[in-house]
Amino acid sequence: MKIMIHLFLLTFLLSFNASAQSTIDPAKIEIVRDSFGVPHIFAKTDAEVAYGLAWAHAEDDFKSLQDIILPAKGLMGRVQGKAGAAGDYAFALFRCKEITEEKWNTLSPAFLQLIDGYVQGINAYAKAHPNEVLHKKIFPITTKEYISSSVLALTVFNGADKALMGIFNNAIETDPELNKKGSNAIAVHPTKTNTGEAFLLINAHQPNTGSQAFYEAHINSEEGLNVHGGLLAGGPCILHGVNENLGWAHTVNYVDRVDVFQLEMNPANEKQYKFDGEWIELEEKTITLRIKGIPVGVKRKVYWSKYGATMKNKQGYFSIRLGANMDIRALEQWYAMDKAKNFTEFYAAIKDQRLSMFNITYADKYDTIFYVNNGLVPVRNPSPKYNWKSTVAGNTSQTLWTGFRKFSELPQYVNPKSGYLFNTNHSPFFATAAADNLNANQFPAADGWETWHNNRSMRVVEQMPTAKLDYTSFKQIKFDKQLPATLRYPHNIDTMFLLNETDYPQFATVIKHLKAWDKKGTADSKGAAVFLLSYLHLSKKLSMQAPRSITKNEAVETYAYAHDYMIKHFNTTDLTLGDLQKLVRGNKEWPLWGFPDLLSPQWTAPYKDGKLKSVGGDGLIMFIRFQKNTLPQIETVNMYGASAKPGNKHFDDQVEMYLQQKTKKMTLNKEEVYKNAERVYHPGE
Repeated sequence: MKIMIHLFLLTFLLSFNASAQSTIDPAKIEIVRDSFGVPHIFAKTDAEVAYGLAWAHAEDDFKSLQDIILPAKGLMGRVQGKAGAAGDYAFALFRCKEITEEKWNTLSPAFLQLIDGYVQGINAYAKAHPNEVLHKKIFPITTKEYISSSVLALTVFNGADKALMGIFNNAIETDPELNKKGSNAIAVHPTKTNTGEAFLLINAHQPNTGSQAFYEAHINSEEGLNVHGGLLAGGPCILHGVNENLGWAHTVNYVDRVDVFQLEMNPANEKQYKFDGEWIELEEKTITLRIKGIPVGVKRKVYWSKYGATMKNKQGYFSIRLGANMDIRALEQWYAMDKAKNFTEFYAAIKDQRLSMFNITYADKYDTIFYVNNGLVPVRNPSPKYNWKSTVAGNTSQTLWTGFRKFSELPQYVNPKSGYLFNTNHSPFFATAAADNLNANQFPAADGWETWHNNRSMRVVEQMPTAKLDYTSFKQIKFDKQLPATLRYPHNIDTMFLLNETDYPQFATVIKHLKAWDKKGTADSKGAAVFLLSYLHLSKKLSMQAPRSITKNEAVETYAYAHDYMIKHFNTTDLTLGDLQKLVRGNKEWPLWGFPDLLSPQWTAPYKDGKLKSVGGDGLIMFIRFQKNTLPQIETVNMYGASAKPGNKHFDDQVEMYLQQKTKKMTLNKEEVYKNAERVYHPGE
């Protein structure tokens, strides 16, 4: 009997290895480009679809795909210089390769086939386009290298980068960057809409370009994939979007997922740390960083303690512990979410907690809306002796957490009476109407759950009607450019509105503009221009201070700054927001609305001649309408266009649509996709 079982297992493994490594024929894959250049991938198997997705994404933005892979190859420093070397260091420090090897057998055969198909697609594109390859040693990549790169990406996304930089700079940061960036998600139940449909808004606020910018695609296989939505560079499937039955949106959450521990070192041996009264050797490894422009390798030490990745600075040794680098199955969870047919299957896909972070806001055609503040939240010692918002003692098993909150213990809602759920990176305890919200006191304070409203969440509350919601009004909520009646930025600037312009004639004009401002972030607003300069100035000046009201002297100094900035760069203080802030693509620029923490946001960087350019904002916007007996109705707009390649006609063909806050119609209907196709081809053609 045992022999038969062993033979069966051997046969199964051999058959899987053969199928997983079988070469995909690109002639069996069709990429259909619509009039906006959005790729719709059709093939028989999921693995073939993944191959086609990798190829199409590489056609549009091969550099970003390579940027994701570089650390797994130890090549970030060689390609990007000193800044890139930090990525190579982090990859080694957080043991992304080792955790991938250790956990490899936790991945399902079906998912491994998908990843193998995706990797084949990337390798095939690289082979066919050697002039686009950033470094000769990047390709070919393996499936394990690909998965290990995703471990680093999730580790960084979870906040490990901030902890790392805090240690590096001898000043550990413990507070999240509230209100600077964010995302929006709203789900409305059919009983709340005037048409009896469910509505879903998918609107992640990401960088405009690069590996963290959303790429829009549609994937369709005969094995159950038919999903349209957004993915980041390296995504082998849709990360948030809509299939034939349901859809979901992600927003970044700030529940405390990362802890920093200070080790107690042995005075007689600096490589030993105390743990439960015993001295234990730090695990130590020397890595060599290869940096562009530096002819010799730079050697660095990486350490590991019982708590995890460990660094040394002037203050001592510190360890960073988080769940994101303890699991490698995040992409597999997204794959399962893509294939879910109803809420039961979707819930089953997410309850195993393979994805270490992100709020999930959900709606479907079966009258279910849902929201969960999802994450791998450590089960910490609740003793008041330990301040989990700060650095914790790393010398006792009392602080070494080993488990996470069960999924059922996370804040979540299903079909509240109010008929709507939403998240704008604010508290899960303000996710719907006041009467239906969860009680924060029922959740452990040590978990560090978000407890705040922000400007965007307050505007959703202000705009959500008590009566039924129509679709036009639903879209207007997202496209809103109004700040709430009471501002929710970390620092209170009310003092600026109290100054009398006659007392400060040297910059009376900018005071008048701000005091007359309607608190809207429209491109034609003069008050918004003064506000944006004031916001950027105060954010930099007060970034390390606890939230407070600014003083009168600070208000005067801020007005002086805004005035001097305008005169220096524009020789006038009669500026609108669109004069100051631009949407830039290639050598074109457009006046641009928005600023941080609007429902229609922007965040900026210096551009030229004193102008600012948007470097992040809406990204991909999706509106979904669910009806029971038809495919979902989908409207989208992506900030620039489908292609990141200058000269391609889809490089900026959605800009005007985006500026006017209009959308294009998309579909999951295969016949309709082909009927309206601009180009149909196989990878490699």
